[in-house]
Amino acid sequence: MSELYLAFCAVGAAVLLLALFSRPVEKSLLSAPMFMVGLGVILGPAATGLLDPSKWGDANRILEEAARLTLAIALMGIALRLPPGFFRRRWRSLLVLLGAGMPLMWLASSLLSYWLLEIPILLALLIGAIVSPTDPVVASSIVTGKVAEQNLPERLRHLLSAESGSNDGLAYPLVLLPILLMTRPEATVWSAWLTGSVLKQVGGAIVLGIVIGLASGYGFRKAEAFHAMEKTSFLAYTLALSLLALGLGKLLHVEGILAVFVAGLAFDYMVSDKDRAQEENVQEAVNNFFTLPVFGLFGLMLPWGQWAELGWRGIAMCVAILLLRRIPAVLALRRGIPLLTAARDAWFVGWFGPIGVAALLYATLAVHRTGEELAWTVGSLVVFASILAHGATAAPFAFGYRRSAKDSKGD
Repeated sequence: MSELYLAFCAVGAAVLLLALFSRPVEKSLLSAPMFMVGLGVILGPAATGLLDPSKWGDANRILEEAARLTLAIALMGIALRLPPGFFRRRWRSLLVLLGAGMPLMWLASSLLSYWLLEIPILLALLIGAIVSPTDPVVASSIVTGKVAEQNLPERLRHLLSAESGSNDGLAYPLVLLPILLMTRPEATVWSAWLTGSVLKQVGGAIVLGIVIGLASGYGFRKAEAFHAMEKTSFLAYTLALSLLALGLGKLLHVEGILAVFVAGLAFDYMVSDKDRAQEENVQEAVNNFFTLPVFGLFGLMLPWGQWAELGWRGIAMCVAILLLRRIPAVLALRRGIPLLTAARDAWFVGWFGPIGVAALLYATLAVHRTGEELAWTVGSLVVFASILAHGATAAPFAFGYRRSAKDSKGD
């Protein structure tokens, strides 16, 4: 019980410190996720040993559910932050990034895993799928805050947000396909994947999210019209919508993460501009508290010994994935993405596709379904590298983007 309260103290103190020094942190090389991971390392078995997740039960399942809940809250925040009608107006850019970009990132990561780690092709495909989605939590340090607002165009910030919100759920079929190929007779895999994963899981999540979001938005508007709802209830309302969509998604066996994001978009469509401004501020405050602790938990569970066993291959794997997983795909697809109006846009969006909570979720899920510990070892190592690399470059690259834009105008 003492470990529980120590964890409460650590998380509370860390979030308080990040709130007090939010502006200096935002402009520095230290991101909030990096800070929380470092705190977890210090408190965990690798350093002081004050907190040990292995004593709490199945640590992987704990991290899996914590990651799922974190994603639900983060994706609701993204859905409420995007301008209404963004998907309808910018469908072509999103279709190319999601429909062509994510499969290319999956294949690139899989080939790199197969080549550098010398592992079976199905395991390589699984690892490639785990690291293919971009992360909404790590990305928030890139697309929100004063530094981002003052240095990056709104179109790029919204594009990165919309992509990370969508592909966390859409990556599920990519992860499930190699899992099925590894665990089921090949004759039944493709039918199970198409009907169970693509149609039911993804299609059902979209339908469920639309229904829940529209119904919640309609109820919200009616409650406001009849003065039945206190303004202080708004925070609870949006948080409850996240939990409702996630819970119903799991109970109905559809992709709950995607259902949350679609529900947020549908709810946002129903509310007024005044409410939308309020909900954005409220949801960002919620995100700052509820989405950071999972990185502390991740820091407690870093598999240092397994990473060391990978040797130089692990380091090469991280560098190769960070440089080759996304940048070549975005550069190749640039002409088909109208929101990328200049080469610097493609380079910036190509670099800032961070790997984070979604990869942790899928890595723990893969270990649970297949027993392949390497999926967690490699997945966690790439996540750790991405948190460091993308967190440290967020502010400098934002400033650099603005200078580049000014120089091009001057020319």
